[in-house]
Amino acid sequence: MRVVIADDEPLARERLRSLLAAQDGVDVVAEAGNGEQALHACAELQPDLVLLDIAMPGLDGLEAARHLASFEPRPAVVFCTAYDAHALSAFEAAAIDYLMKPVRAERLAAAIARARTFLAGRDGQPQDHRGQQARSMLCARLRGSLRLIPLDDIHYLQAEEKYVVVHHARGEDLIEESLKSLEEEFASRFIRIHRNCLVARHELVELRRGSGGQVQAVLRHGKQPLEVSRRCVATLKQELRHL
Repeated sequence: MRVVIADDEPLARERLRSLLAAQDGVDVVAEAGNGEQALHACAELQPDLVLLDIAMPGLDGLEAARHLASFEPRPAVVFCTAYDAHALSAFEAAAIDYLMKPVRAERLAAAIARARTFLAGRDGQPQDHRGQQARSMLCARLRGSLRLIPLDDIHYLQAEEKYVVVHHARGEDLIEESLKSLEEEFASRFIRIHRNCLVARHELVELRRGSGGQVQAVLRHGKQPLEVSRRCVATLKQELRHL
């Protein structure tokens, strides 16, 4: 079993590494000090199990787990934390176990046994186990690495075959998520202007008619206006009145 340890406290990582060394067939392949480092390690190394602290600087363990739930193959996630207040959120983020610090050897062994059971049945399980709390970033996976895109940097999202193209402040990236699921999760941030396009509400500047009579949306940072479908025009006009 290939394991990644993610904790911002070096002593906590050392303790987990020591406990894991006593477990047969377990190999620690990487350590991380925050959620972003953990995601990069998982994208590159595809571990079987991730031991995640929750309270970490930057991207915390809960949000990292929500991103890991969309990885394929999806690693088993076990939270190791000093606080019991996050247990419900942890299981909503598809964790298979929740260990309190200081982690005891017998509890870690039980969590590893759960992870083995999870891995044995993983191939036949659905991959969409997103938690209820919205993410603050989208995650684009790029040939064994990844790029985290803050939602505040996104201008619009455009469906293209089985991918969604994220147009953001630093360029464009592809993500393997559906436009419909993104619209549902981030309804307060994005509004539909076409069956294949969601626009960040803060990017909308005005609606105008093109030379052919087609309504177009002008974006604050858009290189060119975007086509608006007739069924979305009324909703967009109402939205612009409230901006």
